[in-house]
Amino acid sequence: MTMLVLTVVGDDRAGLVAAVAEVIDSHGGNWESSQLAELSGAFAGIIEVSVAPDRADALRAALSAVEGLVTVAVPAREETTDAAPHRLFTFEVLGNDRPGIVRELSSTLSANGVSIERMTSETRDAAMAGGRLFEATISAVVPASVDVDALVDELERLAHELQVDVTRRD
Repeated sequence: MTMLVLTVVGDDRAGLVAAVAEVIDSHGGNWESSQLAELSGAFAGIIEVSVAPDRADALRAALSAVEGLVTVAVPAREETTDAAPHRLFTFEVLGNDRPGIVRELSSTLSANGVSIERMTSETRDAAMAGGRLFEATISAVVPASVDVDALVDELERLAHELQVDVTRRD
């Protein structure tokens, strides 16, 4: 089987996920895993699908015909085995919202050779203080060569500059 990673974006409406699932099923595909969300009236998702190699192109074409949906389908990257093990590091960020928080955090992680595996974020009203809060949970893959405690120290220094709190979750 060929693994495809689908990125789907469109105006949110009832039945959109069902339409995508129907196309996948009708082409012999199997919905393996996904992350789907509605954001400001738009539907966005990433879906991992397995499909017979000879049916992959037809599946891609059929998905592009789903009304109101833009779909990009790429073959999944093959797993590589590194000699050095990686660790998963998860942390939370909470503070007053301002432009640049994600850029600063992701740049710090990248500079340390750390890759973001999963990130969820949102802004919301600060109930008592007024204004907006930024909140994120980030799970990152840390190479064995990176000292996690030193990375936490660097993130905490950055958090002070950004005026946010960074909390390690283990």
